[in-house]
Amino acid sequence: MKSKNITHNLTFWVLLSILIGVLVGHFAPSLALYPVFESKISYSLLGADLAFGPTLSEVFSGIFISLVKLFIHPIIFLTISLGIVNMGNLKKVGRVGGKALLYFEVVTTVALLIGLLVSNVLTPGEGVIRSDVAGGDISKYTSKAASFSWILFLKENFTIQVLGFSLFFGTFLNFVRGKAKMVSGMHQASDWVFKALHAIMYLAPLGALGGMAYTIGKFGIHSLLPLAKLMVSVYATMAIFIFVVLGLIMRNCGERIGKFLSYIKEELLIVLGTSSSEAALPSLMLKLEKMGCSKSVVGLVVPAGYSFNLDGTSIYLSMATLFLAQVYGIQLNWEQLLTIIGVLMVTSKGAAGVTGSGFVVLASTLTALQVIPLEGLALLLGVDRFMSEARAITNFIGNGVATVWLAKHEGEFNPPVTD
Repeated sequence: MKSKNITHNLTFWVLLSILIGVLVGHFAPSLALYPVFESKISYSLLGADLAFGPTLSEVFSGIFISLVKLFIHPIIFLTISLGIVNMGNLKKVGRVGGKALLYFEVVTTVALLIGLLVSNVLTPGEGVIRSDVAGGDISKYTSKAASFSWILFLKENFTIQVLGFSLFFGTFLNFVRGKAKMVSGMHQASDWVFKALHAIMYLAPLGALGGMAYTIGKFGIHSLLPLAKLMVSVYATMAIFIFVVLGLIMRNCGERIGKFLSYIKEELLIVLGTSSSEAALPSLMLKLEKMGCSKSVVGLVVPAGYSFNLDGTSIYLSMATLFLAQVYGIQLNWEQLLTIIGVLMVTSKGAAGVTGSGFVVLASTLTALQVIPLEGLALLLGVDRFMSEARAITNFIGNGVATVWLAKHEGEFNPPVTD
């Protein structure tokens, strides 16, 4: 049997790039933060908000993430529309969509409860001296939180708009006579998009190197010490959620979580290096189809899960809220805890579409509670970047598990035949 050269494996290069990024950020922060531009560059193209910062490392990671973002909306449109057409039965589309939304709500609520439970047991906020770590600029988060509304969210979230249009267009195609040529063209376009994406993924090591170099170079390992307990608590909670809750869900449908994580290891490393689940989302869809999930289920569940099945964000939001309450010595009663759960069950669903992601949603949650001072957000500014990896990875794994579970229970799972 011919052995595969490890240097031909993308996983090897992504992992090596993460290591190099950590070393550059720690030992040569001036190189990692070398100013290439005077300010952050942001622009929109094909409905994707593209941006890369002024530093050399941000340019590296920003170019890769921005290129991948260009593919997300076309992939969502093509996979959802074709998924509905391929199902053929609109009742089946409604059943799968309804099951997916119910699954998302149940599992994210479990994630919220686990976050609150662990925070109450470990109390990571006790003993944190506010004057040692506060002082960040939170105005951009609090101003957005004050103006947050679902109407604004739906208006500004292009991903949700594409999702809605794709559902409409796919349904419309079912009533079109002579649709074969149109569907064939869409299949061909889908093949081209994924082939182009496959080529872009060779830049993943560049994105991982830049992301890690910027994080370590800007904040440094020493800056984490005051908030180390919170970081350890968040990572431990997400590990419990992945291996216990998601593990039980996978076992329920005859799969093993360890085997699944090994199967998507390349994508997990990309998410780790870039702190963005977007960076590997299209690749996850391909992997799930190769695993045996039907194209129609993947096309419906993964894009919807990107906005509504944010397990990692749910855990982080609940733990961060209780952390700040503990920092300020605020004793929350059961009524307030239930209010936190209720508010987060709604606001956490908007995290993927809001600039600043979970951090802005956390600000909007604190605004709704009117119990914990918004100034406490300054405590989390430095460490938030380090916890974003855990959020992104947990969200990513959660969407993969949701797709496998729904495909299995819908009889839409056909594993490849091996000799």
